[in-house]
Amino acid sequence: MVELPEFDRHTALEALGEGRYLAVLDGGWHVGGGLNGGYQLALAGAAMSAELAASGKPDPLAVSASYLAAAVDGPGELVVRVVRDGGRTAVVTCDLVQDGVTRLTALATYGDLARDADDVRTTAEPLVLPPREECIGSEFAPAEFRASVPLIDRFEMLYPAEFAGCFVGAPSRQGALAAWFRLKEGREPDPISLLLAVDALPPVTFDLGIPGWAPTVQLTAHVRARPASGWLRLVHRTRNIAGGMFEEDCEVWDERDRLVAQGRQLALLPR
Repeated sequence: MVELPEFDRHTALEALGEGRYLAVLDGGWHVGGGLNGGYQLALAGAAMSAELAASGKPDPLAVSASYLAAAVDGPGELVVRVVRDGGRTAVVTCDLVQDGVTRLTALATYGDLARDADDVRTTAEPLVLPPREECIGSEFAPAEFRASVPLIDRFEMLYPAEFAGCFVGAPSRQGALAAWFRLKEGREPDPISLLLAVDALPPVTFDLGIPGWAPTVQLTAHVRARPASGWLRLVHRTRNIAGGMFEEDCEVWDERDRLVAQGRQLALLPR
């Protein structure tokens, strides 16, 4: 039997019936005081996709999640409720519950990205990064950082030199981070993995000289198209710090120079 790629194993679900799904959250997605918000969003996205697959609306179009408590590795139950299933889209909710505590609650709109799949138009300028062979892999990060953030080993990330300095005390202070990205084992991107991609980079505050865990308060992802196979390009930007929080805007570009996902996150400033 061929073993599934790591991402698929770590987002596998067991259907329990009546909109309930069992997952085993993997500690390899740990960062700071909990599990990565994008990983949790992908789990919720997979559960909602499974619930809506029979209605022909398998793809997340817009997913908005509030993070109520830090998720931990181990069993969790995803509770899905279809609010409305219309002709083109469905509205659905999902709660991630562990030990009787709701860790995440999400509201989403689902549909079928195969519809009008070739109609992707944008006035945004495609993200231009140096060739991958000129970028720096995340393995260069200090050993103590890597040990505290096993998340870094869940995918391949290649940083332009101007952004790699944030790991060694030399941030560019542009309020931005960008990198090439793909899942381990060359696992091809799809709409569910894009929910992870919008939160895959380190907090953009690293580039402002403020390293550390930045707990996600709220994260919204818009999935605009099914991504082409190959590497993705990610960029995170912030413009404002206020009230001990910062926003983080994300763009995800595919190999065909299409803007396939966008995200906006509100997160707590690292201490």
